[in-house]
Amino acid sequence: MVKQLDHFDHTKHATPAHLRQEKDCNGLQVTALHIPVTKSASKGKDVSWAQQNRPTDPCEGLKNHMQINKLPSNGHLFAYKCKSRHHPLTKKAFISHLAQAARDAGEDPLQGHGIQIGSTLKYLLCGISLETVKVIGWWASDAFILYLWKHAQILALYLQVIPELHHAIATSTMRVH
Repeated sequence: MVKQLDHFDHTKHATPAHLRQEKDCNGLQVTALHIPVTKSASKGKDVSWAQQNRPTDPCEGLKNHMQINKLPSNGHLFAYKCKSRHHPLTKKAFISHLAQAARDAGEDPLQGHGIQIGSTLKYLLCGISLETVKVIGWWASDAFILYLWKHAQILALYLQVIPELHHAIATSTMRVH
């Protein structure tokens, strides 16, 4: 995303030319996107995803976006047509559309890192390990744990699977000092 419409730079922002198709070790198709520059990686970073058998399939979403907007290979990957011109998606417009979608779904809109934290929380509640979630979310440290809510639900998954851990925690927290 760009901060303003006129801030797009194909050497810094993702374009259709930065997309590639790969196969994983099982021969399954994976889409990879090279983001030329990120806040924490000046030489860029790759993001990958695979087809999902659900309404939010990222592969179908990207395919639909490319067909509707007919993007040039060196244009902004998340541009849209407006008055026969391509406009790059700005952060403000993205956040605004997400907020409206949340309100339409009867949810409170998330702001800033709340979106990334919300995804992290969803993975944790599905039983994905903290280490795996850290990799998925590109978290460089464990600081994201401070922003999580629903701690009891996250811990319950671990405590129910490992009763010895539950006993150790209960024993150490009930000690009289």
